[in-house]
Amino acid sequence: MFIPLKDENPTQRFSYVTVFLIALNIIIFLLQVFSSHGLEGSIIRMGAIPYELTHFRTLPYFSRISPPLTLLTCMFLHGGLLHLLFNMLYLWIFGNNVEDFLGPVRYILFYLVSGLGASLTHIIFNPSSRIPMIGASGAIAGVLGAYFLLFPRANILTFIFLFIFIRVVPIPAAVVLGIWFLMQLLNMGFGGGVAWFAHIGGFLVGLFLVKIYVRRKQRFSNQH
Repeated sequence: MFIPLKDENPTQRFSYVTVFLIALNIIIFLLQVFSSHGLEGSIIRMGAIPYELTHFRTLPYFSRISPPLTLLTCMFLHGGLLHLLFNMLYLWIFGNNVEDFLGPVRYILFYLVSGLGASLTHIIFNPSSRIPMIGASGAIAGVLGAYFLLFPRANILTFIFLFIFIRVVPIPAAVVLGIWFLMQLLNMGFGGGVAWFAHIGGFLVGLFLVKIYVRRKQRFSNQH
């Protein structure tokens, strides 16, 4: 088991959007917990159900918002405290540098498009699923894909627990995120209540979007 704790990659400016996204996710989680619908009820009402989106119908026994709107709301829902905490940890470690590179406006658009791409990937591979899809992890996977491309050599202080071996060691981001992506690929056939395809899709969408932006930026610089 390994858990990234911190990166050794300073930013040029304060990461307002990343902090805002973390705060928004925490606030929405608290609203889920203390709402009249409760945690599970909120997930049923606002999670994205692939069946509804591929069959263009709302399941009759759910009191839900419009299915297309759930593609947005599902990005800000979480199924429990650990789910929230791990997602926010990854967003804080890797999001601030990606925001610093893209700028706040591009970053928030990038985040939302990555999350949408992650959801659509899950839906494509699970078109008849009636289980609500939730979590910021798809959008955050996009952030990881961007970080993988932009800062592969940045050291990530990582907690490693392997039987009797327990250490916190610096590991290059390319290795940490490469292992993370490999784990998603290895687990995608096992389910277990995790939207593995959303993680894979989000990572690839984020990597692709940033690659396009970097190429355009380089082309613009060469022309001037």
